[in-house]
Amino acid sequence: MLYIYLAFGSSFMLGLLGLAFHRMHLLSALLCLEGTMLSLYLGVSLWSSHMTLPSFAIIPMLILTFSACEAGTGLALMVATTRTHGTDNLQNLNLLKC
Repeated sequence: MLYIYLAFGSSFMLGLLGLAFHRMHLLSALLCLEGTMLSLYLGVSLWSSHMTLPSFAIIPMLILTFSACEAGTGLALMVATTRTHGTDNLQNLNLLKC
């Protein structure tokens, strides 16, 4: 059981470190965010499997739903910024420009 928690913790930290240090393109940032959300789903599903109450069984499904909505929204934003700016580099995007 210790190896499962180690895998969960390392995948979560890898996602966060990738998000913090490797933000060259919007797609790589979205992939790191998706990896973090999937590792969070893994951790919450492991936690809810240890709890025997049926009310905890819905929480992993909610996280998976939010993760899918986040991925869809992120990809739509990436397509919109690529069409308007011509690239998905995060250094070229400026939110203060209209």
